Amino acid sequence: MISVYLIKSLIDGSYYCGVSKNPKARLLVHNRGGLRVTSIKKPWVLVYTKDYNCYNNARRHEKWLKKKNRKYKDCLAQLAPPEEVD
Repeated sequence: MISVYLIKSLIDGSYYCGVSKNPKARLLVHNRGGLRVTSIKKPWVLVYTKDYNCYNNARRHEKWLKKKNRKYKDCLAQLAPPEEVD
């Protein structure tokens, strides 16, 4: 199982989209500064995930989601409460 995930910065409300087998563990990496691109805007909360059986389908959805505007991502974030992982 592979998941597309969307995380939101608690600093400025920006979003980051990615693909991972374990989105909650990946959130920990983001919040510990493991990626340069997300280290400046930590802490992050997980606001959306969607599971796929096929990596290619997950990547296709990730690329599609990255092109969506902030308003659309805000709507996605409203669908489920954010998950904070320390």
